[in-house]
Amino acid sequence: MPLNIIDRHKLILGKLETDGFVNVNDLSKEFDVSLVTIRKDLKLLEEKKLLFRSHGKAIPVNPYISENPVNVKEKIHAKEKNKIAIAAADTLEPHDSIIIASGTSVIEFARHIQPLEGLTVLTASLNTALILAEHKDIDVMQLGGIVRSSSSSVIGPIGEKMLSEFTFTKLFLGVDGIDLDYGLTTTNSMEASLNKEMIKASHKIIVLADSSKFGKKGFGRICGLDEVDQIITDSGIDEKTKNRLMELGIALTIV
Repeated sequence: MPLNIIDRHKLILGKLETDGFVNVNDLSKEFDVSLVTIRKDLKLLEEKKLLFRSHGKAIPVNPYISENPVNVKEKIHAKEKNKIAIAAADTLEPHDSIIIASGTSVIEFARHIQPLEGLTVLTASLNTALILAEHKDIDVMQLGGIVRSSSSSVIGPIGEKMLSEFTFTKLFLGVDGIDLDYGLTTTNSMEASLNKEMIKASHKIIVLADSSKFGKKGFGRICGLDEVDQIITDSGIDEKTKNRLMELGIALTIV
């Protein structure tokens, strides 16, 4: 006897919790109901904001993110960002020439940077430049371009051209989303384009991201995870994600 709608919904939500996704075809066969019935089930559950439908399957939450102003973002996961920033500062070495991209994680990182012999910093973030300008022993370069009011950072071809003139030891990159298959993303396509040029100009790519960023996607794709050398994140990262990142050969620092 086919399951009633209440039982189907309970089982669907249970599978989402254990497996992280459900497939329309698989559910149709397992419950012995039509594909149309399953799609209606998923639509009802999505309307109740209990899941997110995508290409013949459903996942627990909407992975696509919208942009918040930097002053709002700074208050989100602040404790985790602070620990990540301290760990990132520990990776710095004398005579490093580094790029600090934009975002609240890298602004927090800037607050923990102490003067080191021969340290040079190029940044897209206006706030980061102002923080580091207080240290007379750090050479600070502000990237040029169009100023984005929402992130207090620059974007555009002027900054991209400027990056082509230099080579850096490390890039510290903040992102809006990390998808294990799709890679790193941000909410702005021009920022993603600038980030790509930063990657080209740097020997080592270090991503600073609290664990809430995993499984999320932004509008602009930056790169695949194969281009990332290290990710610094917090202990909220799940075991499955952690194992996958290590399989990809990414150095994972968990704070």
